[in-house]
Amino acid sequence: MSRYRGPKLRISRKLGDLPGLTRKKSKKNAPAGEHGQQVSKPSEYALRLEEKQKLRFNYGLGEKQLLKNVKAAKKVQGSTGVILLQILEMRLDNTIFRLGLAPTIPASRQLVNHGHILVNNRRISICSYQCKPGDLISIQQKESSIKLINKYLESPGLANIPNHLELQKNTLTAKVNGIIDRDWVALQLNELLVVEYYSKK
Repeated sequence: MSRYRGPKLRISRKLGDLPGLTRKKSKKNAPAGEHGQQVSKPSEYALRLEEKQKLRFNYGLGEKQLLKNVKAAKKVQGSTGVILLQILEMRLDNTIFRLGLAPTIPASRQLVNHGHILVNNRRISICSYQCKPGDLISIQQKESSIKLINKYLESPGLANIPNHLELQKNTLTAKVNGIIDRDWVALQLNELLVVEYYSKK
């Protein structure tokens, strides 16, 4: 598995704020590495690569996974960049994170992998499961699951729940009401550069 397990602050210093990767903030302003202090104009390729890396690290995807999602987005009618973001935002691990049931996407991935999450009363342990409008998300009725989720709810990762999601905190159930709008994507990103990066692949 090619999931990134290295220092997360180093990545967020290099690429900017990645709410899905880590909640920690660095006290240093310059990018990581000995060349972080040097200010030079990045090439076109470097700009595209940086935007692609933001997507990869924020959503915790491998290179093959991201390429597969880009190809899927190209087959759908509409703006490829926006559709790609919608595909990534509607993943189950990201939906759990956006509901505030986990502080980061790696934490929400762990909840899904360990079988704490039910979708339409069926246990789903696949993080890349695509949530659809009308899906009901709930928590396993086990004391350990409920205790863990309540602990996470005390300090959610992002302040606002997007308008396509609805959460009942007292019953720990949520509903997907639609597809996310581009305005609600929390990541500061130019998705067109990502599409351009993959245009020759």
